[in-house]
Amino acid sequence: MPQVAVLTAALVAAAIPLSPVSAEEALPPLESVPSLDVARYMGRWYEIAKYPNRFQKQCTGDTTATYEVLPDATVRVVNRCRTENNEFDEADGIARQIGGADSAKLEVRFAPGWLGFVPFVWGDYWVVDLDPDYQLAAVSEPDRDYLWILSRTPKVETAKRAELLDRLAAMGFDTARLEATPQSAVNP
Repeated sequence: MPQVAVLTAALVAAAIPLSPVSAEEALPPLESVPSLDVARYMGRWYEIAKYPNRFQKQCTGDTTATYEVLPDATVRVVNRCRTENNEFDEADGIARQIGGADSAKLEVRFAPGWLGFVPFVWGDYWVVDLDPDYQLAAVSEPDRDYLWILSRTPKVETAKRAELLDRLAAMGFDTARLEATPQSAVNP
């Protein structure tokens, strides 16, 4: 009888993992959209929602991202937001595509140009959801630590927003972490 108890205990112990698997580890690798027409993606996008992050803590609303292709095929990135004292804060950066000409995986840096050779100043910028008309997008990075919902307009229809949130949840994003970004009627 003691042998049965030992055998049972051994079987139970074998069934219990030694280290728990985190939710992140259980998720499949994040994919970007299959292709991105960079020229169509250029222009102004309004931030609809985001995961809170340290580099936007001064922002209280009216957050936009404006993209412009430069002659060397890199992309100028200007992120702008209204601060608590009703002034605008701007961050000027550069993005570059990783992979082929239609890759939706980019890297962006806001550090000075002379630091561009240092790998850690570049952050992943992956377009993970994009409607066919290039009007609504979601941007993240491989670890899903950051997430932004961007729109060509300051407001998004409720149904379109709900559909996007469903797609993001299916990709493993915690949509409850999203913080809405207020957009005023006048956003210069």
